[in-house]
Amino acid sequence: MSCSVMVWSLAVVIGFASPAAAEPGELLYIPNSTKRVCQLTGDFDRTAGIPTLSQTGKRFDVFATDLGSSFEHKGKLYFLFGDTWGRPGSRDVLGWTESTDPAKIMLHFHQAKDGKWLPLTVPGIKQGGFEIPSGGISIDGTMYVVHTTDHSEKKVMGRSVVGSSQDDGRTFKKLYELSHSKFINISLWLADDWLYIYGSGEYRKSNVCLARVKPSDIGDRSKLKYFSGTDPNEKPRWSPKEEDAVPLFQHAQIGEFSVSYLKPVNRYVMLYNATKPRGITMRSSRTAWGPWSEGTVVFDPWRDGGYGDFMHISAKFQEKHDSLSDPNRDNEWGGEYGPYLLSRFTSGADGNCRIYYTMSTWNPYQVVVMQSDLALERAAD
Repeated sequence: MSCSVMVWSLAVVIGFASPAAAEPGELLYIPNSTKRVCQLTGDFDRTAGIPTLSQTGKRFDVFATDLGSSFEHKGKLYFLFGDTWGRPGSRDVLGWTESTDPAKIMLHFHQAKDGKWLPLTVPGIKQGGFEIPSGGISIDGTMYVVHTTDHSEKKVMGRSVVGSSQDDGRTFKKLYELSHSKFINISLWLADDWLYIYGSGEYRKSNVCLARVKPSDIGDRSKLKYFSGTDPNEKPRWSPKEEDAVPLFQHAQIGEFSVSYLKPVNRYVMLYNATKPRGITMRSSRTAWGPWSEGTVVFDPWRDGGYGDFMHISAKFQEKHDSLSDPNRDNEWGGEYGPYLLSRFTSGADGNCRIYYTMSTWNPYQVVVMQSDLALERAAD
């Protein structure tokens, strides 16, 4: 495993169709706008037939990996990658870039004494397969990362813990257990003097809940307050008890996901992978807690040219094989997961927005950068 108008004329200039009619102010996906930008990890881009920019295998022995949630820290964009090939066992790794172009992300990694990538380690917890860093944040120069652990045959991810680093991710210390129920995989966002913590529980079988804490109190779990619904005036209620946390919407299939506030459209946006409907789903809200829109699929692996282009089609499914598979995985399908918004690269204005996000493809076991276009629906004349 471990994974978008300037003005309406812009849509015409860049060749996008106008979205279908909807209620004024609704954030819509521009059909056919989703594209793969580049392959982020590994050495060879099998789709383009060229070496990757970062050459992560040759330079750091990061031959293959997944996930890639990101956060800003000291002027750099940091990535949290999951179970990584290049060292014995399933290990995680932290990378970073200073790039301001989503098509030209040059990755760097801390190096161990042997010259290879330095594993991201939180002392005191297991960090094997399916035990991964799901999200991070930088507060006053300290890096905080939430890591899942306690994977077993009965439960994919058992709980989450918070770790902190004061040396830019070289070393971490464990602060506290965050959750063993509703906040296993998380996404973090700073806004309005609050740190919002979005969380999903049982892996790919749960909804998203929300908590918040003052950034200065992130080190104290007892300061967390959980969104427990709204009052008759639609004001949010906050409870000190995690069991009082309520789903932001109903779609109990969520594992990996991400949330970001998009200034060009003044909306919070969430991306996550699902099975029904298949693909990467987008929802939006005017506030951190909702109400959230209905889901819209912004990437479908068949509709949007994933399969056979950058996601492997099982050899059992077709006679003509693609050349995308990892070695000895010809019969194993590629799959989309881990859509993590890259807020640094968000662009647009006047109700139009282009988002960029990382997405894992399973086979090949790599991370790609994707783009999709969103726009606010205009009121009918």
